[in-house]
Amino acid sequence: MAFAVLHDKNWRSPSDVLLVKVLAVVIDRIHIEQLEVPGRVGVPDSERAEPQRLSLNVTIWPKIAELHDNIANTVNYSALAECAKEFVNQHDYKLIETLAEEMAAHLLAQFDLRKVEVEVRKFVLPDANYVSVTAVREREVT
Repeated sequence: MAFAVLHDKNWRSPSDVLLVKVLAVVIDRIHIEQLEVPGRVGVPDSERAEPQRLSLNVTIWPKIAELHDNIANTVNYSALAECAKEFVNQHDYKLIETLAEEMAAHLLAQFDLRKVEVEVRKFVLPDANYVSVTAVREREVT
């Protein structure tokens, strides 16, 4: 399509020049910052007895061929956020490391992603803003 535009005598739009130079639109990443989620995580049973405040930062690298300004051609980040919240609500772990690792694998399996990064923040140390763990997973190239 981009090649045909170059030879179209009616082609006049300056913005079309950009489309010609970029054969495919690639979104490098989409980022969700500080998604608040109540979750049960902690080594002592008392820490898992009641949900506590967790914060998620999720960065995704979607597989996108061409956007065409259509949400069906990208990853719906609203649906991804709901999936992440549901995942936290359905699981309890002793370690935030396990939560981050398994959520990253889950999101990679549920959405058309090349790569995902999940940071889980927990607010448990009185002298620190938070403790966090980050898991990065990539889809295997087949």
